[in-house]
Amino acid sequence: MSPESNFRVFQIDETDNVATNVADAIPEGTTIQVNGKEITTRMPIPYGHKVALVLIPAGETVRKYGLSIGSASKEIQPGDHVHTHNVESNRGRGDIAETKQEAHK
Repeated sequence: MSPESNFRVFQIDETDNVATNVADAIPEGTTIQVNGKEITTRMPIPYGHKVALVLIPAGETVRKYGLSIGSASKEIQPGDHVHTHNVESNRGRGDIAETKQEAHK
């Protein structure tokens, strides 16, 4: 099946393991193309949300902007919707920074 051209998904940095949907919501089972790679969505991807480009094992870093945005709270398959239900964010988490500082004392 050829990728749908009416959906726009953008990988910000080449090291990112997710891409962001910047157009209409993408239905489950849609094949999209991201930087020459075809991905079939395993669930709907709302506008502005992320889709996994590769397998992200539980506990692994989720990368967007070329930076860590959190850790996978469970295994994330390519084509999965990546959001709060499967990522523990580390952005704006002063509690995590404090815990790490105390551990290094």
